[in-house]
Amino acid sequence: MKWNSEQLAWLIRRHAVEMTHLSGGSHIGAILSVADIVAVLYADVMHYRPEEPDWQERDRFILSKGHAGASIYAALAEVGFFPTEELKTHYQDGSRLSGHVSHYLPGVDLSTGSLGHGLSVACGMAYAAKKDGDTSHRVFVVLGDGECDEGAVWEAALFANHFRLNNLVAVVDHNHMQSLDFNENTLELEDLGAKWRAFGWNVLEINGNDHEALHAAFARVEAERDDTRKPTVIIAHTVKGYGVSFMQNDILWHYRFPHDGWEYDGAVAELHRQKPSGVTDPYTPHGVPAPVRPEVGDDPNDDHTFSRTWHPRYPEPMRRVEAAVGSCEAVHPAAEEKA
Repeated sequence: MKWNSEQLAWLIRRHAVEMTHLSGGSHIGAILSVADIVAVLYADVMHYRPEEPDWQERDRFILSKGHAGASIYAALAEVGFFPTEELKTHYQDGSRLSGHVSHYLPGVDLSTGSLGHGLSVACGMAYAAKKDGDTSHRVFVVLGDGECDEGAVWEAALFANHFRLNNLVAVVDHNHMQSLDFNENTLELEDLGAKWRAFGWNVLEINGNDHEALHAAFARVEAERDDTRKPTVIIAHTVKGYGVSFMQNDILWHYRFPHDGWEYDGAVAELHRQKPSGVTDPYTPHGVPAPVRPEVGDDPNDDHTFSRTWHPRYPEPMRRVEAAVGSCEAVHPAAEEKA
């Protein structure tokens, strides 16, 4: 079946809710934020042959933020690399669909999950193609924004500019959250675009949940490929948990999965309200007839970020506290907590 990008993005989200629900697996928030990027790439941008996974002229793809691997599994299944029925084995003992991306699946070029490595490998692929004079394919890599805290990312960025890898396209899924908090509360990242420009890259900044913006960005990269000697990064501003309101911008859903009851029912019900025409839900074709609702105390829209629950004033660089002797002393935020 040939899906358009909107249909494929919806299917990725629906599969992701089911896969993490059945397996008790993590990272639904990251999967939902990257779904539109992955869908546009697989529906309209990349060249590949599901019946010939190792086709030499295929575009190479690396999901460096491998914890969002369910998005790739769903996309690969829906475009024909393997049966969609296998998605139900996600995270199960003996399954090919491990929690983080596995190259044992056809269509996967690199196992990922240890953050910071994907861009380096993508640089190697792009550099090898340049050395071989091979212009038949491009190399795409999707990184997380929290992953950009890794020094290896910036070493690879220097390498890509130095060797003028204009056959390399990086996309940062910039959902502004990582692990336990917002990026800026964890390790200040902005101005992210200025950082990439300083490393010699072409930089495009877009709404990464907007399919028109994604299509336009990838079209521009392709149109300008022969006119530039630089690699390109698309900073795709997204919303973590996009598509399910109670998961959006809530760090709880970095590790949590949709449990039986209102979490699963609510997610499925919301997705059904957004379902594009021409798509059938493979799990609950008619939605959830009588979805369970949150009860008092469930707090579906609570703020679970680290800074709110543990250290509300973090990340002020320094604070002055009153010492026992009555004098003021500059102290790192952590020091006051220890005191």
